[in-house]
Order: sequence, then C-alpha cells, then structure tokens
Amino acid sequence: MDYQQAIGHLLAYADFERSGRFADRPDVAPVLALLSRLGDPHLGRPTVHITGSKGKGSVAAMVESVLRQAGLRTGLYTSPHLDSYCERVRIDGQPIAEEEFARHAAQALAAAQAVLPSLPGRQLVTFDLLTAMGFLAFRQHRVQVQVVEVGLGGRVDSTNVFPAKEASVITPISLEHTDVLGDTPAAIAAEKAAIVRPPGPLVLAPQAFPEAKEVCLEAARRAGVAVVDVAACYRWQVLERDTDGQRFRLEWQGGSLEADLPLLGAHQVENAATAVAVTHALARQGLPLRDEAIARGLAAVRWPGRLEVLCRQPLVVADGAHNRHSARRLREALVQHFAAAGAVLVVGTLADKDIGGMAQELAPIARAVIAAPFDHPRAMPAGRVAGAFAEAGCRALLARDIEDALGQALALSGGGALICLTGSLAFVAAGRRLLLANRAR
Repeated sequence: MDYQQAIGHLLAYADFERSGRFADRPDVAPVLALLSRLGDPHLGRPTVHITGSKGKGSVAAMVESVLRQAGLRTGLYTSPHLDSYCERVRIDGQPIAEEEFARHAAQALAAAQAVLPSLPGRQLVTFDLLTAMGFLAFRQHRVQVQVVEVGLGGRVDSTNVFPAKEASVITPISLEHTDVLGDTPAAIAAEKAAIVRPPGPLVLAPQAFPEAKEVCLEAARRAGVAVVDVAACYRWQVLERDTDGQRFRLEWQGGSLEADLPLLGAHQVENAATAVAVTHALARQGLPLRDEAIARGLAAVRWPGRLEVLCRQPLVVADGAHNRHSARRLREALVQHFAAAGAVLVVGTLADKDIGGMAQELAPIARAVIAAPFDHPRAMPAGRVAGAFAEAGCRALLARDIEDALGQALALSGGGALICLTGSLAFVAAGRRLLLANRAR
C-alpha cells in the first residue's frame, strides 16, 4: 500500500482525534497485545516519557534536540501533526518518509487483524496503531534513545506501555478534556501521573495547582522513584528577547548555563528548564550529555506552529493556543516579544474547547477578531467563536474560510498591526499552509 492508502486503512479504526469519541478503556491490554505480536518494538532502549496539559510537545522536542546534539541517534514520537502523519515519527529530528510510513502501517495493520480475535469485547484505535508504527521505526533505525509524548492523559494512553523508563516527565497540568480525564486538577493529575515508572526519576515541571503537584509526588512515592522538582531545583532568568527568540540563564546547585532558545514566550523558557532537568537526569544514568550539547540542542530546536513567525511584512504569528491557560501565555508572549496592543486575531477551534475563557484572555490585545470555519469534523461553528469574542468586548467578524479570514486580517491590519493565527492546531496548520504557499510563489 502507499501512504494515502495507509492513512485510509488506519482511519478505518476509531480515531478519537477526529471524532472526539474516546473509547472507554480500562487498561492498555489491546496495544500491549499488538506490540507483543510485533515483537515488542517499544523495548530495548532508554525511554523518556512525557505527559502534561501544556508544553509536553515542546519539552519533547527540546530533549530530543539535546540528545541529538550529543551525538546520539534519536527517535521522537509526538502528536498531533501539522501537515503529515509522518511528522509524528522522527528519526534524528527528521520525519520518516511516506514509503516507510506505509511499510510500518502494513505491519501494524496485519498484526492488528491477527490479535483482535484474542481480544473479545476490546478494540484497537487509530492511535494504538500509529504508536506501534513509531516503535517499529525506532527499532528499524536502531535509535539509542526514544522520546515519547503521551497522546491524551496517561493511564490508558497508547504510549503507556513501558515496564521501565529512564525518565517520566509531567509538564504543567491544567483543566483539559474534563469529560475524559476528570473535572479537577487532582483528577487530571492522577491520570497523567500513572505513567510514572522506575528506575528513572519523575521530572516534575512547575505546577500551578498544589493539589495536582501532590498527586504527582504521591505517584512517585508509590513507584519508588526520585523526584526532580524543577521549580525547587532550578532558577531561570530571561536575559534578552526579540522576535527571533530569547536568551536565558539557568542555574542549579553546582552549575549554570546560558543558552539561546529560538522559541518565543516565557513559558518556553520554563519548558527549557524542564528539558534541561530531564537531560541532567539522563546524564546521571550514564548518557553522555554535557552542558555544551544542552546549549547547542536548545539553540537548534524547532517546533512549528507554536508562536511561530510566518511572515514579517506584514507580521504574522501562528500559535496553537486552544485553552484558557495557553491563550493567556500567548497574550503575554505577544506583548513581551512584539509589544502587541492591537493585534488582529484569526481564530478557529474545536467544539469542546473553552472559547469563552480563550476570548477573555485574548480580548485585551485584540483590535479585531475574525472567526473562520475549517475542515475538521469537530470544528466549532465560526459564529460561536465570534460570539464569544463579541461577549468579551471585541470587534468580531465572520469569514467564509481561512483564506478569506487572512485576507480580511490583512486589510484590517493595514500592513502595520500584528496578525495572529490561533486556536486549534488543525486550524493553525491550515492557515500556515496557505501563508507559506503564498510566500513561496
């Protein structure tokens, strides 16, 4: 089969990312059966496993970049993707080719058909197969370290299949997917902290909710692993910032470093501190990670669609901020890096998101907001998006589609005001493709 055929076969399984219908699964037995049939491709190499509500993808990208700069062959598994499913599986920083994706898909699909009869009453989902494919690629390329981002939650996520790991990482926890994970920070933390496994430590990023932090600490105690409390063990300070990135200083007991980071926003410096804490934990377990490689890795990291400058004349920034917390961080970053006080926002998100909270956070910097429909089965109606921003006191307009929205934004900005494309990562990806294609002409 080719790449497109592979995607068609994979999406024939339940795909919660597009449908929003999350399977009621008590455990990860189906994906473990699938991996067993494939010869357990997830085993045999050091593992960094990362969960959290915000920043887990950024931390994963930073850790992988540092490992690669240290001369190690890396595998990185993340989700969702911007343009191609191949982006989810990276070897030494590069997405696997479509031909390889199709080959691994054929293996995973055949194994799925073989194991399903032994799983009465259970099912495999698209994300199970994609996860297995990532591990097949890691085994084929003989990666030396794998960095794996959780898809959703942790306890019954398809990636929670490791009997041991060198580092379990929990980034900041906030209210998200409350219909699936629980409606309190503590309940959500319990789902996420279920990834903690020995022998490596739990690296715990700064947490806004004390009750969530306590749940994570208790999970570490039960698992018998050490805790690296990033907020307690590290101190960081931004030294300078501009529209290309920022330079910061990080200090810890017995050491310090200064590093450049091409990602924008104070939250990315916090993510960098967590990533450094992870690399320090790996170094204590024997991996050859020196501070020079850490600084090079941070300077080289790329994470598109997250406060990414797409155009400079006019200035257009894209960021997948899809909840209240991330919208607040976006607003702060736009002020810090661009002195944005009258931005034109182009917004689209998914139906289950807190659009009211997002609107309240972004309203103070919005000159106008343009809401647009986009091609996703769970897209929130553009009228609902516009209504939420209007209630927050913004001038809110409707567009026919993303292309029309970007055209309206250009007219409203007059070539001077910042344009920010934000909301669901799927919406950002669609707008990003349009802008980059136009720029390439």
